[in-house]
Amino acid sequence: MADDSKFPGWHGTTIIGVKKGGKVVVAGDGQVSLGQTVIKGTARKVRRIAPGGHDVVCGFAGSTADAFTLLERLEAKLEASPGQLQRACVDLAKDWRMDKYLKNLEAMLIVTDGKELYIITGAGDVLEPEHGIAAIGSGGNYALAAARGMMDSKKDAESIAKDAMAIAADICVYTNGNLTIEVIDG
Repeated sequence: MADDSKFPGWHGTTIIGVKKGGKVVVAGDGQVSLGQTVIKGTARKVRRIAPGGHDVVCGFAGSTADAFTLLERLEAKLEASPGQLQRACVDLAKDWRMDKYLKNLEAMLIVTDGKELYIITGAGDVLEPEHGIAAIGSGGNYALAAARGMMDSKKDAESIAKDAMAIAADICVYTNGNLTIEVIDG
């Protein structure tokens, strides 16, 4: 069994980003759990930010306070480099890995401007996922597998994201079917 002693008992979520047909959809479930108890079922873990007039959609998994800290930092990076999502993500990942305070944050992000899709981790990673799908959180692998199985179908990005999240919610006890969905054109 994994050692969870360093965590306060918060578990999971599922966030997925699907890029297909000139659109990117980011969807996240609404469940917040503390140990084996569901604290809230309608949390919004997918948000739209618009630094410098450029729309960016972000989804987060992990500690909410930590994720909001990272979203604020990402927004500042995007204001400093308008329209340069990759540069802002790399700058955030560098800070996250090297800054004494940020280094301890427990969260992951999926970010997109409709053209690019990235996963940002505290290990200093900025990952551009294969097959146009990014997924994070406790149900992320289930949603990723489900979405990959649907990418060659006639379904659009939003349908794939919704269906993949439904599958993840059926499998992962830390994921529910109350979705927040943001769509952004590429």
